[in-house]
Amino acid sequence: MEAYLLDFTNMLLRWLHVIAAIAWIGESIYFVMLDNSLKTPQDESARKKGVFGEMWAVHGGGFYHNQKYATSPGKLPADLHWSFWKSYTTWLSGFALFALLYMTSPEVYLVNPNSSWEWAANMTGWQANIVALVFLLLGWVVYNELCKRISPNMDRDGILSLAVAVLMVVVAFLSTQLFSGRAAFLLTGAVMATAMSANVFFWIIPGQRRMVKAMEAGEEPNPLDGKRGKQRSVHNTYFTLPVVLLMLSNHYSFMYSHELSWVIMSLFIFAGALIRQFFVVMHTGKIQPAYPAAGVALILLSVWLAAPSSRPASDAMAATEGPTLGDVHAIVTERCVACHSQQPSQPGFSSAPAGVVYDTQEQLLRQITKTKQVVDSGYMPLGNMTNMTDEERDVIAAWSE
Repeated sequence: MEAYLLDFTNMLLRWLHVIAAIAWIGESIYFVMLDNSLKTPQDESARKKGVFGEMWAVHGGGFYHNQKYATSPGKLPADLHWSFWKSYTTWLSGFALFALLYMTSPEVYLVNPNSSWEWAANMTGWQANIVALVFLLLGWVVYNELCKRISPNMDRDGILSLAVAVLMVVVAFLSTQLFSGRAAFLLTGAVMATAMSANVFFWIIPGQRRMVKAMEAGEEPNPLDGKRGKQRSVHNTYFTLPVVLLMLSNHYSFMYSHELSWVIMSLFIFAGALIRQFFVVMHTGKIQPAYPAAGVALILLSVWLAAPSSRPASDAMAATEGPTLGDVHAIVTERCVACHSQQPSQPGFSSAPAGVVYDTQEQLLRQITKTKQVVDSGYMPLGNMTNMTDEERDVIAAWSE
């Protein structure tokens, strides 16, 4: 019953997280599109009122007329729309999911026993939890400092973009050294998502509140508040596609179980940003296919890098007759079926992770490619909690249909 209730809570939190994320990302993408699609108003009276740009649109059988003011409008309505709760709800529900799924069993889900850093491979559960929290916090702090120091007046945003790109490569590398595969991808995405939500909380909304307060007092708003908000909003839109991919990556073991997973991760981050750039530019009326072409090229490069390679069997295994399906299933039954069964016996599991079950040889055959990949890489069993030996991994590596 406890495992069932945890699963049900997980499902509800995930549902809330996805709904909030869709609402936040959808609104963010819409406003970027709106901002880049504005045209100089044709009506002279609108220009005299301070209207900087406007866009006419049709949707759902109705016509819409959006206007943006270069300076403060003559009067602000009492029901001014603000965009921030979707951001906060997305981050809070995501962190709750992380705490429920990963931080409750850090020895299994966070610790990377295959890390080349001995201290990281030997972390205890509470140490891994602390490192994960510090990792999230430092990711935001370093990103925020880069923004403040490199382009405080929003006049060196090109250099800042390069610095943020380098930062994300460093984050990807560190995450794969510090944490196990799925957790590494998730935490890299969480660093970006934390920066996105923190941008809203610390910069975009406070700046907008100062602007509104100045308007209500009959004063001219500080233009830097608007520029800073625009800068962080633009960063958020380029983070969007990579974050969505990294949050989905735990379903695809070829991404996080590869020895060059940090390179694969970095390629996908840049590919997502390039593809997003195509749409950002398109909203200004320009079509530049070089951006998506470059993004697709990076994806194809990651496909080549992530292609599975067989783990060589030991000399002793090579000298004997090859193992049979029965041999492999016997190992899987002993080392994997505690979790991957129609009725898991491992505490904390009410159903098989990712729906992968090994109760029969036929079920093993349907999953053999993925099974060999995650076993070869050492990613499975998680934290090697069932003590699978190298010899047993050799048997699986040497087996062929």
